[in-house]
Amino acid sequence: MQGIVLESKITCPECGFSKVETMPTNACQWYYECESCKTLLKPLKGDCCVYCSYGTVKCPPIQEGSDCCSGK
Repeated sequence: MQGIVLESKITCPECGFSKVETMPTNACQWYYECESCKTLLKPLKGDCCVYCSYGTVKCPPIQEGSDCCSGK
């Protein structure tokens, strides 16, 4: 997976809390609970996962130019 960035800083749109997380390479992450305010984040319409919606780096499949989670 040369050239693929696995860390993304995810920022909660409710309280602004940010945390660097390691993205999974074998699955999409559809939900993420903010550590600060406990808001459950879900992907925005048109995005495949919470990293594509709220992270500084898109998920690994999107970085590779693939569809992320083709079942969605």
